[in-house]
Formats: sequence, C-alpha cells, structure tokens
Amino acid sequence: MIALMALGSILMWVASPVGWLFLASRMTSSSQPSIGPYLLVLVGIVITAVVVGKGLGALNRTHMRYTGLDRGRHHHRSWNRSMRDARQSSRERGVLEPVMAWSVGFAMLAFLVWFFGFAGSSIG
Repeated sequence: MIALMALGSILMWVASPVGWLFLASRMTSSSQPSIGPYLLVLVGIVITAVVVGKGLGALNRTHMRYTGLDRGRHHHRSWNRSMRDARQSSRERGVLEPVMAWSVGFAMLAFLVWFFGFAGSSIG
C-alpha cells in the first residue's frame, strides 16, 4: 500500500502536469495558441489532483485500519478540552504525510534537473 501511495504521489506531482502539458501541446500547431490549451492544462491538473488526492486519502485510511493506527474519528470541541490535552496529539497521521513530503521533494528535484540540465536557454 505504501508503494501505491508513493506512485500516486509521483503521479500527482510529476506525471499529471507533464501529461496534461503534452496533451495540450499536441492540440496546437503554433507557438502562440489560443486560451483553450491553457484552460485544458489548468482544469486537467486540478481535476487530476483532486481525484488522485481523494484516492490517496482513501488508501491511507485503509492502511491505517489495516495497521491499527485508526482509532476512529474523535470530535473534540476546543472548549471541552483541558490545556494539558493540547500538548498531546492522540491522532495518528499515517504514512501518507511523509510519502507526500518525499514526493514533493522528488518533484522539485526533477524540475531542477530538467530546468538546469535539459531546458536550454531561450535567450540565445
């Protein structure tokens, strides 16, 4: 399940934007396209991120139930809690949070490698 979360995170941060940009680049033949491809990229990335994010959240909840980290939902009112409770976190976060942090780091590293190594200069 952790590997699926890692793949889903990479899909969200790297593969989805690259895929939508590739699709939009195939829709136009000029270097000055109309607003359509730009809107397609914007809407496509947002919708893909929402769908993949929902799937990752469901996968994380399944993983937490499987490993016993999920203790059910606790709805504590802030006025009904003592100050001592504020220092202790009884909520387990699961493995999705560090997986997402690592995937964002990987996406930034991939962007930097592409930008400085392969993008080339438009200045001439």
